[in-house]
Amino acid sequence: MSSGKRILLVDDEKDILEFLSYNLTKEGFIVKTCLNGSSAIKVIDEFQPNLIVLDVMMPGMDGIETCEIIRANSNYDNIIIAFLTARSEDYSQVAGLEAGADDYINKPIKPKVLVSRVKALLRRKTSQGIDQNISSSSINISDLNINRESYQVERDGIEISLPRKEFEILYLLATIPGKVFKREEIFDKVWEMMLLLAVEQ
Repeated sequence: MSSGKRILLVDDEKDILEFLSYNLTKEGFIVKTCLNGSSAIKVIDEFQPNLIVLDVMMPGMDGIETCEIIRANSNYDNIIIAFLTARSEDYSQVAGLEAGADDYINKPIKPKVLVSRVKALLRRKTSQGIDQNISSSSINISDLNINRESYQVERDGIEISLPRKEFEILYLLATIPGKVFKREEIFDKVWEMMLLLAVEQ
């Protein structure tokens, strides 16, 4: 899984970058580091990361703004973004979801846990890519139309605006109408926090 996979690490603390870089490189990942969001955006085209680990709290352009800029570029749709957050920064997890992040990693984190989370994210993306290739980009159920390419949902011709992860939940459920998905199965494909927020709304 790690062979050839490129990871961009973005954090304003050099010791954290060194820690993350060392442990991921040891597992065979190709790693590049940046000290701020502006630098990260500039190297994306050249480095073409499969995954970006992005600290939330950074001076200047913070992680949330950086993520929003990346997600606004359709050329970067296949890049996985995971936020680094301190356990006390609950608000940042919600903001990260809204900005389009795929997951979050709490600091501090043990090396083995870090590597496992990264590998799980990459496996999830690969699995989703396979599912997309074998299925239609558009699903029609009764009066509901779900278009994965444009991330649009329409019911009776009226467009329904959904955040990215809520769209993923809807699309997952619509792929096999009538199937009862296990909680863990949904968590594996769609970020856990977005599921909880969607249920509450």
